Amino acid sequence: MSTMKFCRECNNILYPKEDREKKILLFACRNCDHQEVADNNCVYRNVIHHSVGEFAQVLRDVTADPTLPRTKSVKCALCNHQEAVFFQATTRGEEGMTLFFVCCNPSCGHRWRD
Repeated sequence: MSTMKFCRECNNILYPKEDREKKILLFACRNCDHQEVADNNCVYRNVIHHSVGEFAQVLRDVTADPTLPRTKSVKCALCNHQEAVFFQATTRGEEGMTLFFVCCNPSCGHRWRD
């Protein structure tokens, strides 16, 4: 993974640039004409680390999403509310899609799968 690189001539930041003829990646200064060959072809890497609490909050927030379908044909097992948001997602270790429901009662937010 590359870090930010700076120009040896003027200390400005070097930006990735493609040399199409030689088919190599360069880092070039936009202030002076200094260029250097990249030692790694990775320009940017985004690593996301989630905690368990973040996933729970995402599922609770889906009830406010107006793009998700809603149904009144299921009943929450905890509060007996008769409206739920539903969506399909893959679950780890299982093949195919799983149907998930989230209770629309703001004081409940119970999640279950079909």
